[in-house]
Amino acid sequence: MSFPAFFDHIPGLRLLDPLAALLGAAEGGVLEYRYGDAVKWAGHSCPTVAGAWLATRTALRQLYGDELPTRGGIRVELRDDQAAGTAGVVGGVIGLITGAAGEGGFKGLAGRHGRNGLLRYGVAMPSELRFTRLDTGAAIAIDYHPAAVPPDPDLPPLMQKIMAGQAGPDDLPLFAGLWQDRVRRILLDHADDPDLVRILA
Repeated sequence: MSFPAFFDHIPGLRLLDPLAALLGAAEGGVLEYRYGDAVKWAGHSCPTVAGAWLATRTALRQLYGDELPTRGGIRVELRDDQAAGTAGVVGGVIGLITGAAGEGGFKGLAGRHGRNGLLRYGVAMPSELRFTRLDTGAAIAIDYHPAAVPPDPDLPPLMQKIMAGQAGPDDLPLFAGLWQDRVRRILLDHADDPDLVRILA
């Protein structure tokens, strides 16, 4: 499998998963996720997937500092309903990394390590996202504004040609390159831009 080269430059996210440790799925329970894992889950790389990745990275840094975040120990809430817009994609990427799952998620062992009910949609709140540590109750609210990193001006007309079935043989690779260049700029050039990922509380 070959991803765009810039994927290799995106820092991974390491978490401690007590369930993985208990069941011997990972040595010491330490799991590392790469941006490519989120792309495999979603089936594509786009500003939405990139934003879910960055929002999660930001939340984990703010909630845990230098401590290794606990996978399965975070509740994730989204303001939008799951079927609205890209909310399902955002929640899925965040759930992949944090372990948070909806009602169909893992129900735990003897009352421990449950993941179900930790991913909630349609929550009435001012922010788009809220992450809460289950052990301390510390929470962070986040909004993501991809307009802070606009696309190349050539991208929208190219997309229109492609969607209309009017693209030439050179248009498709050009479109793909410009599309992923925006994702690259989001994840590398603007990863710490407060206008892109806004911490509200």
